[in-house]
Amino acid sequence: MTEPIEPIEPREEAPPSTLWWRNWKVMLPLWIGIGGLVWLGLHFNVDGSVIAGSVLLVGVFSHAFAWLVGIIALVPVIGPLIVKVLSIGFIWLLNAVGYLVSYIAIRRGYSKDVLTYRGLTIAVIIGIVIGFVLGRLL
Repeated sequence: MTEPIEPIEPREEAPPSTLWWRNWKVMLPLWIGIGGLVWLGLHFNVDGSVIAGSVLLVGVFSHAFAWLVGIIALVPVIGPLIVKVLSIGFIWLLNAVGYLVSYIAIRRGYSKDVLTYRGLTIAVIIGIVIGFVLGRLL
């Protein structure tokens, strides 16, 4: 006689793991480490530009700044407003750099290229603003 076939029980699958830069167990110690290293750098009189450059590199490549902005955005009412102000500052910075580059290029005789460049920059800024408004309305 044949033996009865036992039903196969479904395996429990592991929950999907979060990406490391979205995990607070990684980012919180990273920010504590950044703060500690900044304090040590200031304590031992390391040049400020070296400290700022190091924080910028670590923050950008580890997504630490995005995580911090996300944490700020979680604060009710005031958090999203702070994040909006920070992101609008990026647009201001982009436009200011465009004016600086335009000034230098015009001084060197590239006025026709500057018109093309500034037109593209203004188109990108208008596109960002239209996307923001549509995103808020929908």
